[in-house]
Amino acid sequence: MLKNASILWNETRTEPVGVVETLTDISELTLLDEKIHILARQYDREGEFQGLIGRSPEMEKVFEMIRKAALSKAPVIILGESGTGKELVANAIHMCGERKNGPFIKLNCAALNEAVLESELFGRARGAFTGAHMSRIGRFEAADHGDFFLDEIGDIPMSVQTKLLRVLESGQFERVGDISPVRVDVRIITATNKDLESLIDNNQFRQDLFFRINVIPIHLPPLRDRKQDIPLLLDSFIRNLNIKTGKGVTGLSHEAMEVVMDYSWPGNVRELKNAMEYSFVTVEGGVIQLEHLPKKISSFKTSRHYHPLELGSAELQFLSGEKARLIHALEQTRGNQTKAAELLNINRVTVWNRMKKYGIDLKKVLSV
Repeated sequence: MLKNASILWNETRTEPVGVVETLTDISELTLLDEKIHILARQYDREGEFQGLIGRSPEMEKVFEMIRKAALSKAPVIILGESGTGKELVANAIHMCGERKNGPFIKLNCAALNEAVLESELFGRARGAFTGAHMSRIGRFEAADHGDFFLDEIGDIPMSVQTKLLRVLESGQFERVGDISPVRVDVRIITATNKDLESLIDNNQFRQDLFFRINVIPIHLPPLRDRKQDIPLLLDSFIRNLNIKTGKGVTGLSHEAMEVVMDYSWPGNVRELKNAMEYSFVTVEGGVIQLEHLPKKISSFKTSRHYHPLELGSAELQFLSGEKARLIHALEQTRGNQTKAAELLNINRVTVWNRMKKYGIDLKKVLSV
């Protein structure tokens, strides 16, 4: 409770005649403050950067490039396979840069035909074509003093590429059906899963436009090249899905984790996320077993066989949840419960209570 009091004076303000006291319940504010601290600790612990998750060297390089690109006004191109998170990288660049308070406009160039794409990019004047009863600004104008993310840049038709090149060179353009120039201050971020240089060789992409957009390239690695990040991604997906569904899923079984770690994930992070969403439909709670995974993944034959204690700490946490994490922490600290508590970000009493709860014999743990 927060208490405030004020004295009431007489008309001449020479004598006090009473006191007014107010009480304010601030328990909700205290709880909110605690949640903020918890979320801040989770942010550091989970290896998350602006919605991107990973602690692998490959992702650390990506994070560093994002920070550097955010400080520049030069065009950025994000290269990577489908499902690797290119839009998240574009958003991270915007949020880390000087233009974060400006607009962040997105457009998928592959989703529109040539006529509609040109109108979406540059806007249109009234009467520009049949049905254009009123003028409309395009995405470039909407992104003025901000960032404009053009996804699937490799699918832009050659005619639109020419007009796009002019905007990048001069900072101005005309709306469809108009002759009045419009000037904008926009930083371009593009992305593609195609080989633009091969498209150039086949006369499907302008070389001069490529030089304009390929100033700061950021290469996103496929998930198969950063498998050590899979447990972190699983942790994030499971936590979010538990909130959405109310199911108490604690992780993956030993067998399911083996398959997930060995599978090649051609659809990258998006496929992994979809697999977890499928698993949450088929599982009632507890541990996700092999049969709860999509058939394409569950039928994958792994050649590796792990003993739980041979896995890294990030992988181990999904095999049997809380108990496995505690055992691994005790192993790492050679039975030191205080240091184990620090590793798990809990207090020493909680470590002792969990050892008692799961019947963990410290001598047996250290003898393995």
